[in-house]
Amino acid sequence: MTIRRHNPPAVHSPAGRYSHVTVHPLGNGLKRVVLAGQVGVKPDGAIAGDLAAQIEQAWDNLLACLASEKLGPEHLVKIVYFTTVNTPEGLKLSREIRARKLGDIAPSSTFLVIAGLAGPDYKVEIEGEAVGPE
Repeated sequence: MTIRRHNPPAVHSPAGRYSHVTVHPLGNGLKRVVLAGQVGVKPDGAIAGDLAAQIEQAWDNLLACLASEKLGPEHLVKIVYFTTVNTPEGLKLSREIRARKLGDIAPSSTFLVIAGLAGPDYKVEIEGEAVGPE
């Protein structure tokens, strides 16, 4: 069993020593793909502006990581959503953007409001896991 790790070119390189994508073969032609938490950082390294822009960018990054393994939203089995914004408007915005990005796909999900993320300007981080064909 060979575990693969990589950082897709469509996503800004990690700030630390980790991989955006880890692939674990499951056998029977399937693989498990673990996606590191994605924040609202654009491919050029700039932080997206407001909450909406950061949510959009975090989802774009997560889906780009998934696409790097030739998988789509339908392969997501779990997401964990972290935010520092604890308002009804923030929750509504998060749900609206998620619905637009995932459509009818409804993976298992956890939504957490936390005190802070890796940088003071980050408002949201989304991590995920997927299972799909090898």
